[in-house]
Amino acid sequence: MASSTTTTLICLQWVLQYVVCRDVTLPSGPLYRVAGFPLSLPCVVSGFEGSRTQDFEWFLHREDAEGRQIGVISTRDQSFPYAPFLPRVRSGEVRLERDAGDRVRLVVQRLRLEDQGRYECYTPSTDSTFQGNYSASVVVKVIPDTLQISHSRSLIGQPLAEGSELQLSCSAAVQSQQHTHLSVTFGVQGAGPAVGGASPREVISIGRELAVAPGVGGDYRRRYGDGELTLEKQPGQAGDRDLYLMKMAAVAPGDAGAYHCEASQWILDPEGVWKRIAQRTLDLGNLTVQPLADSLTVAVVPRGEVWLSAGSPLSLLCEVGGVGAWSRSALLVQWLQQGGAGPGGAEVEVARLSPDGAVTWGGGPSRGAGRALEKVGEGRYALRLVSAYPADAGVYQCAVSVYAGKPRPQPSTPPTITKRSEGLTVRLKTKEVSVSAVAEVARGPPLKRGSTVSLLCNVSVTTVGPSQVEVLWLKEREAPKGAGLWAEEGAERQEEGGASRPLAQLSYDGLSRSYGNSSEVSVDRLATGCYRLRIHQAQPEDQGQYACLAEVWALDPHGAWYNTGARAESASVRIYLYSRATDLLLIPLVVGVSSALLVGVFIVATVTCCFMNRLARQRSQK
Repeated sequence: MASSTTTTLICLQWVLQYVVCRDVTLPSGPLYRVAGFPLSLPCVVSGFEGSRTQDFEWFLHREDAEGRQIGVISTRDQSFPYAPFLPRVRSGEVRLERDAGDRVRLVVQRLRLEDQGRYECYTPSTDSTFQGNYSASVVVKVIPDTLQISHSRSLIGQPLAEGSELQLSCSAAVQSQQHTHLSVTFGVQGAGPAVGGASPREVISIGRELAVAPGVGGDYRRRYGDGELTLEKQPGQAGDRDLYLMKMAAVAPGDAGAYHCEASQWILDPEGVWKRIAQRTLDLGNLTVQPLADSLTVAVVPRGEVWLSAGSPLSLLCEVGGVGAWSRSALLVQWLQQGGAGPGGAEVEVARLSPDGAVTWGGGPSRGAGRALEKVGEGRYALRLVSAYPADAGVYQCAVSVYAGKPRPQPSTPPTITKRSEGLTVRLKTKEVSVSAVAEVARGPPLKRGSTVSLLCNVSVTTVGPSQVEVLWLKEREAPKGAGLWAEEGAERQEEGGASRPLAQLSYDGLSRSYGNSSEVSVDRLATGCYRLRIHQAQPEDQGQYACLAEVWALDPHGAWYNTGARAESASVRIYLYSRATDLLLIPLVVGVSSALLVGVFIVATVTCCFMNRLARQRSQK
């Protein structure tokens, strides 16, 4: 048993001697690096015995030193560096950075041309036996710095209005005998209110393979996808640098900050990994963005108050300023009116000019007759009325919605900001007009269901000059069912079951209109100031309260009729219908037939009962 254990241990030791083998590795070379920029060489040791934290010593074999090695730096001996490297080690320009117990990196912060040569990484032995390799080396070629960068368009310190276009450019070039690539990045630091307080972030870049990529911060990806953020490379002439032009269609307050352009030189190492070997950054200046809320101005001309005579032309101008880049921003312009034609003087939209140039009139296309809304200049929008009437009086405002940086916004796109002008009061000098209206039932025989009901509206107008009256008949509510016909004049209007609904209208120019009633109705004018409503084949549902509404129209200086705004509504008239004679004859008929049937049933029942009793007695006697 002891012999077997001894044999096993000997075999295991023999296997470990061949399996555990020290190995030191460095990146494959040659490595090309640029003078004046950092060099980083990782060295890894594996397959060792002893402490997990290994020591490392670095040597440089210069090409002009006839193979002699120069001590660079050591992890265990501070006096290890030779004279050429000693001051650089003490200053930290040359140092070792330990990533783990078995790996360190030699860092040369600023390479010099004389640093070119073969670098050797040596690991002192901690093994029981000497096996494997204890050092590795790599050749480093130091090439001159030829990376150049300059700017041709930078920020001048003047604030840009929100929505303005921003263009920044820088020129970059590199001349190297090695095959290297160039990348250019535009970035910003301190984006937001606190300039200098935030870390730099990338805005957009063109990579070493000439692929353009937006930054991951902010909303650069969305703006790049929408074409609002671009980066172009414009090749230079022979010997000239290439120009890189960044365009931001519309700046926002969050774009404020200190901008820079960064150029990087790249090389493909023998291991197939791209390595940045040189980099330069150029400041392009500070950007200050003035929010549209501070710069946007909307004003109506003329200002204050305007007095007009009925039928006179009205021209209002909306002036917009502080938008920024007009060609890069779309505007929605609205004219609003309060205290005019709106119900109860509520605010209504008179017209709007959409970003695509389409004009829409409040109240439909007919509302735009004799009117125009158009752009008359950069930021100037005119509303013109050929003839202004009392319904056009009120307070006017111009509301402007700006879509900063979006020349063609979608209908669902929210505006960047909306701002209104101060109100402009339009007053009309109208002639004195007084009007009164009285409704009554036309005299005649009592009305029955199926007959024609006639109502009269007597209108009295006092004014100067030609006038016409427009009459609208209203039904207020359905009256309780009953018989008889009577009219109560001067009764207060009641609105049980809902508000009044229009029945028919006779316009000022004689056109009649019906509003879809269950019974046929007609309207006409019997004489000057007397207007009639007829309900043909009246039915019980036509019973109820009726009133007429009269509006006065006058003639303007251009010969066109307009609504003076003078109106009067009559007191209500209540209508009931008699039942027809044929309907009354049905009552005795129904009563007679019912009585006869009842008597007949009684007689049959009595006879049947007597017969059954007699039959029962006969059976009992037998």
